[in-house]
Amino acid sequence: MIKFCSLYSGSSGNAMFLSDGSTKILIDTGLSGKRIFEALVSIGEKPSELSAILVSHEHSDHIRGAGVISRKVDIPIYANQNTWEAMEHCIGPVSLKNIMYFDTGKEFEVGNIVIKAFPIPHDAAEPVGFNFFIENRKITTATDIGHMNKELLSHIEGSDLLLIESNHDVEMLKVGPYPWPLKKRILGELGHLSNEMAGKVVAYLADKGTRNFFLGHLSKENNFPELAYETVRNILREKNIDIEKDIRLSVALRDRAGQVVEM
Repeated sequence: MIKFCSLYSGSSGNAMFLSDGSTKILIDTGLSGKRIFEALVSIGEKPSELSAILVSHEHSDHIRGAGVISRKVDIPIYANQNTWEAMEHCIGPVSLKNIMYFDTGKEFEVGNIVIKAFPIPHDAAEPVGFNFFIENRKITTATDIGHMNKELLSHIEGSDLLLIESNHDVEMLKVGPYPWPLKKRILGELGHLSNEMAGKVVAYLADKGTRNFFLGHLSKENNFPELAYETVRNILREKNIDIEKDIRLSVALRDRAGQVVEM
């Protein structure tokens, strides 16, 4: 049985959990090891049974707990070479046997789970999203996306479950407290995906058959869960897609584990 849960999701820290029942993976570890372990226990999982950590990119809200967790439960950390080089000085010493590399664009395996990392447009060394193939199902996680393009859509199409970034409301960001250079970065081609664009992506993929969606990586200052949800729901309504009947839409929570999906 597949089990997926967003443990934390937001600009202050991200971590997700995925399991096929035997292989148990953390996708990003952007909070303290203690908080991630507490979230795992809250959904009935034992940290000691973790199989691996996957890292999407080296920004601190995705790697903060990686070294601590790897040392604590003796599990490997998987990242591409450029990400490893960018983050290794930030996460502390990691046992050589637990330093694992993957090639972006190529499939690799962790236990029983087949994984493919695909490139995303973001201002990091070599940022990626992930496809997970389990029991003829496809689970996809894709955050920190500066803009959507055809290549990225090709990687996330056909997913049975997708966690997609819905970082900010454009108007809130424009009038908010951030300095202009930071606003420009977030709105830029290598920044973050807005609620409106997330809604368009969800509508497109729902029309293609995806049924389970999470909105993730919400900004604390420039968004809030109800606004992200309503923005996406309104776009879906315009496309005659009914959230109650046609798809399942949830918002990944910033400060605690969200809905557990079992497939």
